[in-house]
Amino acid sequence: MKRTALFLCFLLITLFSFAQQYKVVADKILGVVGDRVILFSDIKNTIDDAKRQGREIPEGAECSIMEQALVSKVLMLQAEKDSLPVSDEDVEADLDQRVRMFIRQYGSQQVLEEIAGKTIYQIKDEARESVRENKLAEAMQRKIVENVHITPNEVKAYYEKIPKDSLPFFESELEICQIIMYPKANRDLEKYIVDELNNYKRQVELKITSFDQLAKRYSEDPGSKDRGGEYQLNRNEKGTWDPAFLAMAFRLKPGEISAPFKSKFGYHIMQLVERNGDDAIVRHILRIPVPTDGEIQETVNKLDTVRSKIIAGNTAFAEAASKYSEDEAAKFQGPCVLGRDGSTYVTIDQLDKDLVLMLDKMKVGEYSQPVVYDDNGKKAVRIVYYKSRSEPHRLNLQDDYNKIAQAALEEKKQQEVENWLMKKIPSYYIMLADEIQSCEQIRKWADASSQKSF
Repeated sequence: MKRTALFLCFLLITLFSFAQQYKVVADKILGVVGDRVILFSDIKNTIDDAKRQGREIPEGAECSIMEQALVSKVLMLQAEKDSLPVSDEDVEADLDQRVRMFIRQYGSQQVLEEIAGKTIYQIKDEARESVRENKLAEAMQRKIVENVHITPNEVKAYYEKIPKDSLPFFESELEICQIIMYPKANRDLEKYIVDELNNYKRQVELKITSFDQLAKRYSEDPGSKDRGGEYQLNRNEKGTWDPAFLAMAFRLKPGEISAPFKSKFGYHIMQLVERNGDDAIVRHILRIPVPTDGEIQETVNKLDTVRSKIIAGNTAFAEAASKYSEDEAAKFQGPCVLGRDGSTYVTIDQLDKDLVLMLDKMKVGEYSQPVVYDDNGKKAVRIVYYKSRSEPHRLNLQDDYNKIAQAALEEKKQQEVENWLMKKIPSYYIMLADEIQSCEQIRKWADASSQKSF
């Protein structure tokens, strides 16, 4: 399969399930695999959705998406034959994730429902079977490639096939790790803020003012202040929201205002605007207790002690980060900054400006002194470990072996799936409309399906 087809496979998996929402009145069957049908509107609407997301549509997109639809149907049917497990919980989680993606794309649940002409629950109901099919196809694909591995000789051969004038150029990549602590404000200041939040709550309940007006005036959350403190939440977005914040949203009744409560960001009061199943709209006011200079210095001293232990060799940086870092992300992904591809290698533009300034004065292998910085409006202190830095270079085996090995492995897996398909296609009933057979990549399906092995 070509790279374009693989790109479009992603579009298909992400969007195909929701294509039913935008069906045209006149439709046509472009293909049948077993008892499953592929419609013209499915292909057209997948492309239209990709355009709405601002994705670039490669030439021949219709043919590539049709091929991927055929691939998905065969994989899904074989998964059913092999009784591969796909639970209802997996399907529902996938539906929730996709709906959230579309809500983010269109700006709100209301706009999405207006465009679709259906409620969120109707959208999910209509997409549920398609999502199950996709999950089965993915499970079958994993089964086909589960024993595919790559050897160093195959990595070398893959690299040597790349034309020398096509080798990509990489900017410097860095590995940057950090241990972060947050200075704690004194109890008197925290009590003062809680009293103020209780006063805001009382004003709203006495109808002296509205919650959103108070949020615009007093909230210290830049992400919601201008909207009157409003957020849309989903109960399943546990990794996105602070646990205390999310729990409170689903504990309140519509219109009810919470007592002051604490999250990792500070102290809040929250009002539930409306709740619909696992979705909720809330307003909140955030107040952040600001630590004094003395409290900040206390945290600096603690981190300086941690740094001394690392330099003396009494503890490794990763071990110290696990024990002392108060960065929530570090608990799950480790202390190093992650790049867009999820690896620990980042380019300079992916780092915050304060970190970039620090690195200008550091050498690879060094640990910074504890430094105070602003973390989204909250005072924080960190020590930074400048772990590694690569020089700008063309792709090569010495510097980029892991990247090349991963690409070689993916190509080998793709070939394994293609070989499997060519063997399996003759065992399925496949019908293709005449006009779609003009696509070069579809003709092989017509040829293979004509070689029936009944």
